[in-house]
Amino acid sequence: MERIRMPIGVDDFKKLRENHFYYVDKTGLIRELLENWGEVNLFTRPRRFGKSMNMSMLKSFFEIGTDPSLFEGLEISRETKLCEEYMGQFPVISISLKQVSGMSYERAEENLRNILSVETRRFPDLLTSDRLDEEDKRDLRKLRSGDGLIDSSLYILSRLLYRHYGRKVIILIDEYDAPLQKAYENGYYEDMVRLIRQLFGYALKSNECLYFSVLTGCTRVSKESIFSDLNNPKLYTLLDERCEERFGFTDGEVRQLLEVLDRSEYYERTREWYDGYRIGKRGIYCPWDVINYCDQLLSDSDKTPRNYWANVSENGIIGTFAEQADSTTRDQIGFLIEGGTVRKKLVSELTYKNMTGSLENLWRLLFMTGYLTQRARYADGSYELCIPNREVKNIFTSKIDEWFEAKVLEDTDGLQEFFAAFETGDAEALEDCLNYHLGESVSYLDGGNYEDKETFYHGLLLGMMNSCRGWDVRSNREAGQGRADIAAFHFRTKDAYVIEVKYCKKESDLLEAAQEALAQIADKEYDRYFGSRQPRSVRHYGIAFCKKLCRVKCAGEIR
Repeated sequence: MERIRMPIGVDDFKKLRENHFYYVDKTGLIRELLENWGEVNLFTRPRRFGKSMNMSMLKSFFEIGTDPSLFEGLEISRETKLCEEYMGQFPVISISLKQVSGMSYERAEENLRNILSVETRRFPDLLTSDRLDEEDKRDLRKLRSGDGLIDSSLYILSRLLYRHYGRKVIILIDEYDAPLQKAYENGYYEDMVRLIRQLFGYALKSNECLYFSVLTGCTRVSKESIFSDLNNPKLYTLLDERCEERFGFTDGEVRQLLEVLDRSEYYERTREWYDGYRIGKRGIYCPWDVINYCDQLLSDSDKTPRNYWANVSENGIIGTFAEQADSTTRDQIGFLIEGGTVRKKLVSELTYKNMTGSLENLWRLLFMTGYLTQRARYADGSYELCIPNREVKNIFTSKIDEWFEAKVLEDTDGLQEFFAAFETGDAEALEDCLNYHLGESVSYLDGGNYEDKETFYHGLLLGMMNSCRGWDVRSNREAGQGRADIAAFHFRTKDAYVIEVKYCKKESDLLEAAQEALAQIADKEYDRYFGSRQPRSVRHYGIAFCKKLCRVKCAGEIR
């Protein structure tokens, strides 16, 4: 049997079909667009949810000169009348604004000019068209060279195509909001808003040469920002039921894919890691994750799922969210990581300028970009939000780990007190320092299974110990009759320290657990780890944690 090819990184429909990559059929989107016709159609979906592939599919279907065999056997091919009327009947302008970025506005504008120039060069027949006059061709040459008026470029190209072919034009704009995100990050947001508003205003409003247009992006940018010159576009957001299954994979499509690959036994694992999104009323998987995991199942001996989406998504938003979070929000984050839900009102449109200006807007941004999904809607317009799956949960915990570690290390005064208490064996002061830092942290410390919880506290202590020079800090090293959680040696004083970490489910068990940890150090003779160094003294610490509290027991100096 010929090996099935997974389309990793392939978002060109023609290339995918001609080279026989596996394709999850989304051509029903064509019919739904035509049946629910709108002059300007905007789809918002998280990154890697198949937006670019669908745009390429639309281009391949509608564009003059298309190869009908690309659609053989697909859902749309059964719509015979529709195919006869629409397939290959339109000039199509198709651009992606993903690369419109740069440290300055001038650089971003140059990138946009290049993109428009490349697209114009796809139509060489216009240069020799007897339906275009010299003034038209002069405009065309300027567009091809990148010297034309950038704000009216799409309108001019659509007008030239209309005159040449005698058919109205379809305009496809992928990643329409990417330039605004980059502009906001690099300080030229207002200039880019003005440029994109003019570009879209010319091309998409009162353009007599336009048949219809489709735009895709992650967020619904406010009407007051770039759509102020347009009539309201027809919206297809994460909350809309229309076209709900046309981006991302449904459960049935994932089951079928695994069956075709003869990997059905991995269905539950795939569902746990990559399912969980809810678009409209339909459960949806992230397609990028599923395709990559299926490719891994075919190629690797290691079948453990990985965080694929984390590697292509901008995860800084979670750090921003954690930084701005108050105590209530931190409790809500912890509840989400434990599998709970939070109830929030969602506004369908924002501007990048105000997205990080408030916690409420950050909740909405987390939803729109795929870090959260919705489970239920209420009459007051609020929604129950949750983390969709295990992969995104891992992103949350790892990014908040980074935030918490950075926050602890910034608190130099607190760390000085920590080390002073640690070196002198002041268990009560050490306990106070740790409880302070735990109280300042997010409440996701409650989440995860038993091993995850103990591992986190272990990692917290390691991070604090490693923040000070002059220490040799080791983790899980063979010592005596077992493995010491943490073994530390101070080069200047020649003092050594052994720490055993415990986690307990109830606060009432903290003291007993700390005493048990201390006894374990002695019973297992962990201090033998330092034998060759001949330390001046060895101090034993048993530290037990429960949620945001800890107890510390110290055995004193052992000489």
